[in-house]
Amino acid sequence: MADKCDLCLLGLIILSSLLTGISGVDDAHVFISSGENVSLSCNNALSDCKSTVWIYSNRFRHSATVELITGGIKNKDTERHERLSLESDCSLNIKNVTGEDYGLYSCQQYVNDRQQGSNAHVFLHVLHVSVSPSSSSSSSSSSSSQTEISPGRSVTLSCQLYSYTGSPCDYWVRSEGLELLWVNQAGVDLKTDSRYQISSSSDQYHCIIITLTTTLLNEDNNREWRCQLAHRNQLKTSVRYTVKYSAQADSTTAVNPVHITHSQDPSSINTHVSKDPGETEVSVTAGSLYRVIVTIVEMAVFAAPTVILLQIICARRAGRKDSKHQRK
Repeated sequence: MADKCDLCLLGLIILSSLLTGISGVDDAHVFISSGENVSLSCNNALSDCKSTVWIYSNRFRHSATVELITGGIKNKDTERHERLSLESDCSLNIKNVTGEDYGLYSCQQYVNDRQQGSNAHVFLHVLHVSVSPSSSSSSSSSSSSQTEISPGRSVTLSCQLYSYTGSPCDYWVRSEGLELLWVNQAGVDLKTDSRYQISSSSDQYHCIIITLTTTLLNEDNNREWRCQLAHRNQLKTSVRYTVKYSAQADSTTAVNPVHITHSQDPSSINTHVSKDPGETEVSVTAGSLYRVIVTIVEMAVFAAPTVILLQIICARRAGRKDSKHQRK
């Protein structure tokens, strides 16, 4: 009877582990935006980091675990070893985080080839924003990006949460209360504005994807939109996207009213084009009128001798012709 109870208890433990996945109560979850630096704590570290081993696992990216740090020394064979470093407290630093860095990081301690204590799990979740290439004159995939695009065109921004927890993504998102929002500079949810089309989805690599689509206006230049990640109603991280029009785009897409001003000196001519394209008002300053008069006088002074010379030549030729006719 006791043996049957032990088997039942073991079965319940296995079933519980399958339902909850790899992520446990004591596991740490770190949320970071791509392009930033992050430090992952090693809660089971010994006094000497020479016993520390950091391994990375993500079955979506690698079929096996990858050993990043061995005996306190980073493995140079890894594709991102240049961005990794170890702190004095054995924490793992990752510089310039990318979407490919998401996954499970485990800190282990080995003394004389024997593991000491249990693994310290840290799940790294990365928030990233990308812009639709078809709506941009120059592609951009960095967070807090400034992309040169032009008004009048449709732009689509995709905010993606890269997550790997070992459990079904939808279940984990619901149980943890994760939510992505597009907001403006004042923090107002853009879902309340009809000019923005916002939709949500997910796939095996991204637990949440929220897209924003809108047609750009002239006044959107230097406008900032933010994608925010909330965990149980608490803001964890955000990514900024700033619209930046090029000078060429401004000049070719400007609409009325247009103000053209040349102010190199006080005698400049200022032209103002009103809302009605047919109404043009030109104002000439006193300085510019003086310069015009001076220019005309100078031209007259230089032209007068030439005119007199031509009159003399013509008169002489006419006199010669008259004398010839009289001789005949």
